[in-house]
Amino acid sequence: MDKLALTLVILGAVNWLLVGLFQFDFFSWIFGGPATVLARILYSIVGIAGLWCISLLFRHREYVEE
Repeated sequence: MDKLALTLVILGAVNWLLVGLFQFDFFSWIFGGPATVLARILYSIVGIAGLWCISLLFRHREYVEE
């Protein structure tokens, strides 16, 4: 689940990079506008993935050296 959430967050970040540099929203371009149902669902999924990734900051993991 962590890798999926991180992948979605990265896709969202790349989309914001496109918006910032070129004023081009890739997600809304794919789905026909930012207010379409599919675009709003995708924005929501990316947002939920971002919330999930907050938990990555507070997890303690033990790394095993191979």
